[in-house]
Amino acid sequence: MAEPRAFLSFDFDHDATSRVLFAGQAKKDSPTPFTVQDWSSKRSLPEAQWERLIAAKIAATNVLIVLVGPTTYTATGVVKEIAFAKAANVPIFGVYVNGAGALTPLPTGLQRNRTIGWTWKAVAAVVDQALGEGKNA
Repeated sequence: MAEPRAFLSFDFDHDATSRVLFAGQAKKDSPTPFTVQDWSSKRSLPEAQWERLIAAKIAATNVLIVLVGPTTYTATGVVKEIAFAKAANVPIFGVYVNGAGALTPLPTGLQRNRTIGWTWKAVAAVVDQALGEGKNA
């Protein structure tokens, strides 16, 4: 099987640095190799066009990883990306970043029991589990 593809969902206004760090470290530090696709929209698009583009990109991945910071629950784009993944039967899990933790509100559609602390051993275990669940496994 080709290396699994992960779509990173994150609060663009508050967690962009965590996204860069997570994506950069994923290949080197995770015991389960996966490729983080940089499929975010590079320019502002009308909402309907953005939704079609992102939904198609998420459907082409093996897992959606939501980087959960303190304000991610307010990011409407993240909520939509979670819904797109659910509609495409793409497994979803969250990783706490930027001081977020078990008491941090989660974006709609993300389950608390599928949201973990950022250790590469834990991330690898959830990626392995997700690959066994998803339609793209």
